[in-house]
Amino acid sequence: MTLASEDTVLTWTEPTPIPLRGTLVLLPGRGESAQVYERFGRRLAADAYRVHAITAPSDDPDLAAEQITDIFKTADPEKPRIVVGSDAGAAYAAHLAATHRLPRASALILAGLPAAPTAAVTLDWAGELDARSLCPTHRGRISDAGVRPGELFTDLPAGWFDPDVPGEITVPVLGLHGRLDPISPLDSIRGWYAAVPRAELVSIAGAPHDVLNDQTHRTVAATVVLFLERLRAGNDLATKERTFS
Repeated sequence: MTLASEDTVLTWTEPTPIPLRGTLVLLPGRGESAQVYERFGRRLAADAYRVHAITAPSDDPDLAAEQITDIFKTADPEKPRIVVGSDAGAAYAAHLAATHRLPRASALILAGLPAAPTAAVTLDWAGELDARSLCPTHRGRISDAGVRPGELFTDLPAGWFDPDVPGEITVPVLGLHGRLDPISPLDSIRGWYAAVPRAELVSIAGAPHDVLNDQTHRTVAATVVLFLERLRAGNDLATKERTFS
């Protein structure tokens, strides 16, 4: 497994000689860099899914969209191509899919989807760390990767939250959401997923906002892999919600 870096894109590749199973493009959340998702990238790459973490859309949405397009142009068209978004990255991925700007995407995986463009709370750095993740390892990674304090509570473009967005998404969607998320409470987004034609919402008991990087990251990664394998097998998705303790 190798890690490649070009500009603001980090890539984790499948182990040689295992054949590629699919391509994931990950959109970070507010205040985050691609480095925040190294553990997630390595874990999915070990299962032969190539993972590209790109520019956070809250920093430069046009660049993020361009990077997705460029990566998918060169990705194997015979294998699934999935956009993964966390926090603002999830909102932007849904917006792009609803406005038909992800023509090559096979599915979406949305983690910690915000319910509205306006930040619901504002916390100090200690409170923000608790809101992001309770995993000691990842909390250290947050500091090492240079996550910018306070940006988690900045507002997002209202256009990303058009009420028609969920109904316009035609690809399968996996939603991952912490049951203790103080940034985007679970109850506030259930109706959004219910309006998506093909969506599955998985709520993670005991998890805060960053479900991809919390103490339950193994459970979440396994859920992602199961979703990807079902996608490869052509199995459809029904709208439902599951809870993992």
